Amino acid sequence: MTDLTTFIAGLPKVELHVHHVGSASPRIVAELAARHEGRSPVPSDPAALADYFVFRDFAHFIELYLSVVDLIRDPEDVWILTHEVARELARQQVRYAELTVTPYSHVRRGIPAPAFCEAIEDARKRAAADFGIELRWCFDIPGEAGLPAAEETLRICLEERPDGLVSFGLGGPEIGVPRPQFAPYFARARAAGLRSVPHAGETTGPQTVWDALRDLGAERIGHGISAAQDPELLTHLAEHRIALEVCPTSNVRTRAVASIEEHPLKRLVDAGVRVTINSDDPPMFGTTLDEEYAVAARLLGVGPEGLAALAREAVSASFLDEGGKRRISEEIDAYLAARPG
Repeated sequence: MTDLTTFIAGLPKVELHVHHVGSASPRIVAELAARHEGRSPVPSDPAALADYFVFRDFAHFIELYLSVVDLIRDPEDVWILTHEVARELARQQVRYAELTVTPYSHVRRGIPAPAFCEAIEDARKRAAADFGIELRWCFDIPGEAGLPAAEETLRICLEERPDGLVSFGLGGPEIGVPRPQFAPYFARARAAGLRSVPHAGETTGPQTVWDALRDLGAERIGHGISAAQDPELLTHLAEHRIALEVCPTSNVRTRAVASIEEHPLKRLVDAGVRVTINSDDPPMFGTTLDEEYAVAARLLGVGPEGLAALAREAVSASFLDEGGKRRISEEIDAYLAARPG
């Protein structure tokens, strides 16, 4: 596995399912907590964060996630977070990433939407220059906040329309948050040229995935792992080439899956469904994108060729322009061809 670990570390990658705030490293979270000492339950000691981020269930994860969101108080916090997330991704040879960003959560905490968008855009451009990574945004609705959040998120998308914005999403808890109610907002976003990438089928059954496809026009599905329970849905996903953004460690840490050995990744792949490997909220789950590729290698029983194929699938499923896709795919092929032996 050491040789495979080395191969993964150097493999050019694309990340399609990673959350903006959820990507804050322990160092950055601790710095932000220290800046807001006494006004947050989040520890300012990086060593204490591992214990803080132990989740009883998905609802508890959301509670702790929002406590980190509360640390983002001004545009400077937003800029620092965005730039540092890009740094961490670039260290793992990520060439392109679509970050899921929840502007509603920051705007309701007092950061004006124009200032928020200006901060992430400036950090995106600086990251491209500093680290050679291209970032794009999926502005998502926090589902637990309901239709007012959907309306505000869509408004920010359409009125601010930052250059890096490519897609419209829906995150947060699935239980008690039916997908169909958000159909009008997704229809308007799609009419404006944004791509549809809602979360579905993570902590609920296959019907949530069907709802995302039929009511929200989903072009990719965030998680979607419960599709493995429905043969008809598996066939539909495979025939229509709708990719799933799979995050194995996340699914175990939030108790969506009982253990990594029970993860349905292989069943999805064996059914011909397109899957991409992603990290979701990596520091909170004690993982990295590199580690998720290693987990995928174990679950699928693949070596360098199989991992390169997964990396190419993520490129193909991305919303990057065709020229950018070709460049990264060629880099993956060259890396694979140059490996020893």
